[in-house]
Amino acid sequence: MSTTQSERLRGLLEPLVSAADLDLEEIELSRAGRRRVLRIVVDSEEGVDLDACAELSRVISDKLDATDAMGEDEYQLEVTSPGAERPLKEHRHYVRAKGRLARFTLHEGGELVARILDLDDDGLDLEVPGVKGRKPTARRVAFDEIAKARVEIEFSRKDKKEEEA
Repeated sequence: MSTTQSERLRGLLEPLVSAADLDLEEIELSRAGRRRVLRIVVDSEEGVDLDACAELSRVISDKLDATDAMGEDEYQLEVTSPGAERPLKEHRHYVRAKGRLARFTLHEGGELVARILDLDDDGLDLEVPGVKGRKPTARRVAFDEIAKARVEIEFSRKDKKEEEA
């Protein structure tokens, strides 16, 4: 997608997404055969449910139909959340992932899987799980040390309500 079209779509859609109390994470335009696919990724502090995606999809569709932002060609609109293994790119992503297990690829090389305990403007306080019966260890990682980060799926993870009880 050209920068101009991307900027135009972001300018058009961001107010609609914000009005739904959501954050516009990504706009992706790709080809699927003859059709184009416009994928809008949204999120919030509480996450995004299917009903919110469906409602926002209707609002965005109406807005796109009322403008020439997508041109005359056919397109398919998808409004979705970042998913379970969401990438962590912005500071707000790390805030939302607090308490979650994440996989970090470090600039110095190597990977680290650890739980995000806390964070500030400079970096993260992590708990690295112990291996083979060893206790977990604390580690501090600065944001500028992280090349990539992604939330890991945990099948036996306690949710916040269980932890608070």
